[in-house]
Amino acid sequence: MTAIRVAVVDDQALLVSAFASLVSSAEDMVVVGTAADGREAVALCRATAVDVVLMDVRMPVLDGVAATRLLGELPAPPKVVVLTTFDRDDYVRDAVLAGARGFLLKDAGTEDFLGAIRAVHRGQSVFADAATTHVLAAVRSAQAALPDADADVDGGGEQRALAEKLLRRTTSRERDVLRLVGCGQSNTEIAHSLCVAETTVKTHVSSLLAKLACRDRVGLVVLAHRVGLAP
Repeated sequence: MTAIRVAVVDDQALLVSAFASLVSSAEDMVVVGTAADGREAVALCRATAVDVVLMDVRMPVLDGVAATRLLGELPAPPKVVVLTTFDRDDYVRDAVLAGARGFLLKDAGTEDFLGAIRAVHRGQSVFADAATTHVLAAVRSAQAALPDADADVDGGGEQRALAEKLLRRTTSRERDVLRLVGCGQSNTEIAHSLCVAETTVKTHVSSLLAKLACRDRVGLVVLAHRVGLAP
């Protein structure tokens, strides 16, 4: 199995060393380079094949959001997981709109950290529960930015077709879970809202992903809004 090629980007040398050591501890990953700012990160990815970039947000010279946007323009763009100590709406929203496929707080646990790299490498999107409401804000911003002409192309018909598909393929409880996912609630919050175990919520989310052919939780958020389940 080919190891996942990871680049670590942060302006704090101690954090670069810590994240690099953590990545290197996994048998299926290898650190292929490090950088201290966004400009160095872009140069690194132009010169070296990188699968996943762990990207700090606040850096000198070029910040993580701008660097993520530039990386997306490369012929073979790496997938970006944004790492930050700040759980703020504007950071998450801007990172998502720039093309980031993951958002984690720097104090994430080891398994969450490594699991996020693997999931993003597989093509999934991964966002910490704490960032869910901010991802929702990013989705709304992206929808608001669409040209008005797009809304004129039988938007109502498409919504009805999606709603009918949803009714055919899902149970009432799954639709309850989808509505709360669309409202930005985490699995823990959904479990509390529906008075069920968190493991039950995870099962429903997995079922929704399979039945509705959504790649990740962000896809479920978008779908919930498109069919009118979420405000």
